[in-house]
Amino acid sequence: MFDDLTLKLDKALKKITGQGRLTEENISETLREIRRVLLDADVNYKVAKKFIDDVKVKALGREVIASVKPGQMVTKIIYDELTNLMGSSSRELQINPSGVTVILLVGLQGSGKTTFAAKLSKYLTDKNRRVLLVAGDVYRPAAIEQLKQLGKQINVPVFSIDGSKEPVKIASEAVKYAKENGMNTVIIDTAGRLHVDEKLMDEIVEIKKAVNPTETLFIVDSMTGQDAVNSAKAFHDSVDFNGIVLTKLDGDSRGGCALSIRAVVNEPVKFISLGEKLDSIEIFHPDRLASRILGKGDIVSLVEKAQEKIDEKEAEELEKKFLSNKFDFDDFLKQIKMIKKMGSLKSLLGMIPGLSNAIKNTDVDDKQLVKVESIIQSMTRQERKNPKILNGSRRKRIARGSGNTIQDVNRLIKQFKEMQNMMKKLKGGRGMLNLNNLKFN
Repeated sequence: MFDDLTLKLDKALKKITGQGRLTEENISETLREIRRVLLDADVNYKVAKKFIDDVKVKALGREVIASVKPGQMVTKIIYDELTNLMGSSSRELQINPSGVTVILLVGLQGSGKTTFAAKLSKYLTDKNRRVLLVAGDVYRPAAIEQLKQLGKQINVPVFSIDGSKEPVKIASEAVKYAKENGMNTVIIDTAGRLHVDEKLMDEIVEIKKAVNPTETLFIVDSMTGQDAVNSAKAFHDSVDFNGIVLTKLDGDSRGGCALSIRAVVNEPVKFISLGEKLDSIEIFHPDRLASRILGKGDIVSLVEKAQEKIDEKEAEELEKKFLSNKFDFDDFLKQIKMIKKMGSLKSLLGMIPGLSNAIKNTDVDDKQLVKVESIIQSMTRQERKNPKILNGSRRKRIARGSGNTIQDVNRLIKQFKEMQNMMKKLKGGRGMLNLNNLKFN
């Protein structure tokens, strides 16, 4: 997420890191470079200009504490301003305290509305909401079938009217159906449309009038940069949405959309979506994203993911085995499965302070975990419990059985032993995170 932006900002800030004190000259030089970085990331020109002006005013008016280096001071000011730029704090999804909560999804074609509709359904279902998905995209071939298939995967019903080309009627009937069948949340997927298409824009306005949604969310592909921000402004003028969702943030996103969109339309970003998995959705936290952009990681989100996805009792048992040096390959396999539940390995490592820059050009591929799993699964139960018996002939058999080379097997066993030796020296801490000390390639 924003790897290129992070590296360029880090490079720009290094110019002031070695300075003994803050002056107008060295601040201006650093901020000129940061301004270029922001514009290169496709940040809106007016937004970038105001951001730089605000940082400069605060940097020049700030006394540098003796124990704080100038570079640290400027970094803190930039962090605060990035957080403010993106909305200061997270904004919860509005839920009706009684009756049906209706969530209308709007946006351009290809922005990921249908997939996000399913992700949001799963997110709310996990919070014990009774959700109805509505197939309101009657124009895109197979859109209704796509939503039905996604609904099956998460066990959420999908409302549609066969043969109907009237999305206003479909949405209205869906809300009525939800009320009659004890459902308290309706998520309406709509067709993608260009803001210059007056007929389709009028249609989405009519849908909104018909269902009076609690939330109208503008779904935007963050990879489209400044164009997405311009479209957001046009949609907001017509539809008056009250929340934004940034999709495809795991792609080659330069960051301009995320940094600009809230300032341009003055509406909060509520969710971000990363990857194709239906649980890859996060509440948007401006402070955490600002920390990631500056290469400072996001430990809070990492811990939340761990608490959400990992069984606490199982984690405690693994920790005890670590600390008593009884950790074997079966336990290691459990640990890998825990990690995989939390998301992609590269995204997790990027949440750890100092690692986001370090892994920028590193091939951190989840397939490496699959390789490790295949090697361990090719061991006998006795070999997993007692790795000391893994002699040459056993290693050859494991390599053949797992489809890997003998070098792959030897490397894993060596790294496993190194991890065991390292754990002997530790007195505390979850063993899970020490998976980062292993190299799988």
